[in-house]
Amino acid sequence: MKHRVLLLMALAIVLTLFVIGCAAPAQPTGTPPTAAPQPTTAQVMELKGELNMLCTPQQEWCDGMKKEFETKNPGVTVNFVRLSSGEALTRLRNEKENPQFDVWWGGPIDSFIAAKNEGLLEPYQAKGYAIIRDPKLMLDPDGQWVGIYVGSLGFATNNDFLKNNPNVKPPASMDDLLKPEFKGQVYIAHPATSGTSYTFLCTILQQKGEQAGWDYMKKFAQQVAQFTKSGAAPVQSVGKGEGAVGVVFSHDIVAGIETGLPLTLSFPAEGTGYEIGGMGLVKGAKNMELAKAWFDWAIEPSTQELGPKYKAYQAPTVNGAKASKPELLQVKLINYDFDYCGKNKKAFVDKFTNEIAQPPQ
Repeated sequence: MKHRVLLLMALAIVLTLFVIGCAAPAQPTGTPPTAAPQPTTAQVMELKGELNMLCTPQQEWCDGMKKEFETKNPGVTVNFVRLSSGEALTRLRNEKENPQFDVWWGGPIDSFIAAKNEGLLEPYQAKGYAIIRDPKLMLDPDGQWVGIYVGSLGFATNNDFLKNNPNVKPPASMDDLLKPEFKGQVYIAHPATSGTSYTFLCTILQQKGEQAGWDYMKKFAQQVAQFTKSGAAPVQSVGKGEGAVGVVFSHDIVAGIETGLPLTLSFPAEGTGYEIGGMGLVKGAKNMELAKAWFDWAIEPSTQELGPKYKAYQAPTVNGAKASKPELLQVKLINYDFDYCGKNKKAFVDKFTNEIAQPPQ
C-alpha cells in the first residue's frame, strides 16, 4: 500500500511539471508579446531572373523602359527585341509552339486583337485595370490586352520644301496627299510591317468605305517615294529633306521637331485615325511571373508619365497620369473601329501587298 501511495505521488509531481512546462511564460506587466518577424515589402516583392520582351515603340523608349524596370527591380534583366507591330505579330505567329518572349509592349491594339484571335495572348486580370480611363475602348473584355498610350495620325511637312514651293501648303486633308505637288514626295511605312501605316489604311477604308477606300489607296501609292519598315522612320526621311510629307503618328512628329528637324505638323480637317498602344502577355511565356510584374508596373500612373523622358509623347491611358502633350488629342478623331480593323488585318494587309505594293525587304 505504501508503495502504491508513493507511486501516485510521483505521477502527480510529473504531471504538474509537464503542465507547467507547457504553459506559456507570463509576460511582464505592460510588455506586449513579441511577434515573429514579418518579411518586408522589399523581400515580398523581390524579383529575380530574365524577362524577354517584344517591344514595338521607338528604340529610345524601349531602352528607357528597360532601364527604369531594372532600376526598380535590380534582380531582373530585361532582354528585348524592337520590332514594328506587323513584324512582332509575325514573330509571335512563327513562335507559337515555342514562345521566345514573355510580354509584348506597345503597338496599335489592332495587332493585339489579331493576336488574341489567333490564340497568341494570355488572359490576365490585373489590379491596375480599375484605373483605365475608358475600359470599353482601352481594355479587352477577356483581359488579354490593355491600352498603355494613345496617339493620333498626322502629317509632317518639310519646312524647306514649303519655302522652295511658296504656293504649296501643308496637307490639311487626306485628299490633299493626292495633289500633284506631292507626287513622289510622300513617305509612309508599309502596313505589313507597321501599325502606323495600317492605322492609316484602316482609317481610309472606314472614312471612304472599302471600295472607294481601296481606289484611294491605289492612287495614294503613286504618290509615295518609299514605303519604310518602321512607322516613325518617315519623320527622319522627311526631316532630312528626302521627301516633302510623312504620314506618321503626331507624337513621333513632335519628337522629331524637338530634336531640331525642320517640320510642320498638320492634321486632316475631316478627322484622323488614332491608335491605342497595347500590351499583352504572351501565351506560353516561360517567365510569366516577371511578365505579370512588368504588366502591373506598366499601367501605373508614374510609369505612364515616363514617356517624355525618352522622347515619347503619347497620351496616357490611366487615371492619375498627366498627358505631356494634351494638345495632340485636341484634334478631330474619327470613330475608329478597332475590332473591325483587328479582325480584318490579315486580309487587308494581304490585299495591299498583293494588289498595291510589296513590303520593304
